[in-house]
Amino acid sequence: MKYIELKVHASRQGIEAVTELLLKNGIDQVVIDDPADMEDILNKKHEYDWDYIDDRVKERPDREPTISAYFEDTDENRAKISDIKMQIMMLKGKEQYGEYGPDADFGRLYAEDITADDADWKDKWKENFKPTKVTDRIVVKPTWEDYEAKDGELILQIDPGMAFGTGTHETTSLCMKLLEKYIGARIGGTVTCCATMGADNGGLKVLDVGCGSGILSIAAALLGCEDVLGIEIDEDAVQVAKGNVELNGVDGAVTIRQGDLTKGIDYKADIIVANLMHNLVIELSPSAKKHLKKDGIYISSGILFEKKEQVAEAIRGAGFEILEIPEDGEWCAIAAKPKKKWFGLFG
Repeated sequence: MKYIELKVHASRQGIEAVTELLLKNGIDQVVIDDPADMEDILNKKHEYDWDYIDDRVKERPDREPTISAYFEDTDENRAKISDIKMQIMMLKGKEQYGEYGPDADFGRLYAEDITADDADWKDKWKENFKPTKVTDRIVVKPTWEDYEAKDGELILQIDPGMAFGTGTHETTSLCMKLLEKYIGARIGGTVTCCATMGADNGGLKVLDVGCGSGILSIAAALLGCEDVLGIEIDEDAVQVAKGNVELNGVDGAVTIRQGDLTKGIDYKADIIVANLMHNLVIELSPSAKKHLKKDGIYISSGILFEKKEQVAEAIRGAGFEILEIPEDGEWCAIAAKPKKKWFGLFG
């Protein structure tokens, strides 16, 4: 089958602008090649950041970031790609005219379309996806790689397919670290696979909004949660997530359902985790409070550092108190809890 790759060359600042433009056109699955991300990995901030890096990944550290989306080669998609390329040209024009401020620099915003057979690219990325220790306990392992667990490690197998979520991106790892921290605090720091534990965890419930490949839902179950609900709008991603849940043996604890954020969802969680774009985190926050128990924790990510205050203010405005904002590279996550209501002497 023939596919078309729409590749946009941008600056690091332009990545989010292009990603948001694509999202408005219904494209929520993209591949971002940002050499600055590789620089962060090679600096090896933590001893578990990576186990193996192919030398080819280190080539051309000064190359321009790109954002790619893939389409089946049809007349309808060719027309859609042509329209998107025009929108990207207009985006560059707005940036040059100062609509995004005097310091905005989105890079070239050069968009090209490349036709290729799916065999040329669909499995290429697998060469650089190796077992990675993402948190103190969790090692994320692709299904096609072997890894022997060390003492205390939890192995999370993943085949992302066409869904977002391998655990290697900063936004996913930030969420996973916060999940490990707050789930551990709730169940006394004892982490046991849900398949073997009893009711000592108090029936902790987790809602994973925009679950993608299901990686955070699976992590929550491995960390001891016996009731996890993952919500994902994309039908293909739902099927991928369900397969990953079964692969990890946590289908007794995790349910994956197709849906749009929390619309139509009747579920009260101890912890809500949402690894989304910053604008979707803002949109979700008011309803997140309604789906969270009064002593619950709201974890959100997918937030560029420059959007931190905007998102934090929206979360506070939705009735939350910020607990912490950990950062990794250009990204951050926010952990929050519902504000307590204070009543006067006479009510």
